Amino acid sequence: MQWIAFATVRSAENAPEMLSYRHAFHAGNHADVFKHVTQLALLDYLNQKDKNYYYIDTHAGAGLYALTKGYAAKNTEYESGIGKLWQRHDLPEILARYVALVKTFNPGGALCCYPGSPLLAQRVMRAGDKSRLFELHPADYDLLTECCADKIKNKQVYVQKADGFTGIKAALPPPLRRGLVLVDPAYEVKSDYISVIRMLREGLLRFATGIYAVWYPLLSRPEVSVLAEKLEKLPFKTWLHVTLIVQKPAANGFGMFGSAMFIGNPPWTLAETLGRELPYLTERLRQDDAACFSVKTS
Repeated sequence: MQWIAFATVRSAENAPEMLSYRHAFHAGNHADVFKHVTQLALLDYLNQKDKNYYYIDTHAGAGLYALTKGYAAKNTEYESGIGKLWQRHDLPEILARYVALVKTFNPGGALCCYPGSPLLAQRVMRAGDKSRLFELHPADYDLLTECCADKIKNKQVYVQKADGFTGIKAALPPPLRRGLVLVDPAYEVKSDYISVIRMLREGLLRFATGIYAVWYPLLSRPEVSVLAEKLEKLPFKTWLHVTLIVQKPAANGFGMFGSAMFIGNPPWTLAETLGRELPYLTERLRQDDAACFSVKTS
């Protein structure tokens, strides 16, 4: 049975801006596509075993984003992301599943809204699997609880109004002792780069066998390269570091030219899976001749 929380599509632009970052500006862009394809591949792996698991999202967002009005319509970043894949009929396996999932949120056939990580996860998770979602922004928290209302009621989803960097301490280890932690902060302040590493170190002490997936933007900032180096030095038994660049960095040093996913304790099949998807994804999302991808393993 399909369920679509259209209430979350309403604009939150009149809400007080207690926090400045709103992911709705960027919903469905190239970074979202890359992140969510990787997320889907990880959840597919967890679904292969009968044993249930927890999905933990440290910065969950609003849940569902309008693309044709409000924030997303201002920059229309989705047109260079999900919009490039929407009508394709030659998609490789994971990309085809991802686009099909997004289409379940758009039953009229037109691309009108885009689901965030929590709702995509709920589409593929099974009845016994659980979600724990953190969101600090008051308006986004309200929207997220609206679109998860049924799942919250049956106790499959727990939404907490908190900063995931600190709130996750109480969530680890998850009761099911099997799970995926998605770390996707805004990186608007420099402290986010430090908090990611600190949180992962502490998380590994509590839940060493969990899968940790960290998304971060590729920007012309020293903090980005420092983060990449520190991620690879964390005490994971194995890790996978994947980047997708869609254009050359701007001459003025501003703007995101790609994004990266670092996965600690990845499934052994993930590098091969993404290696099959990324050539196609790079070609479709390229904005200039600098477009490329990389896959690095420990």
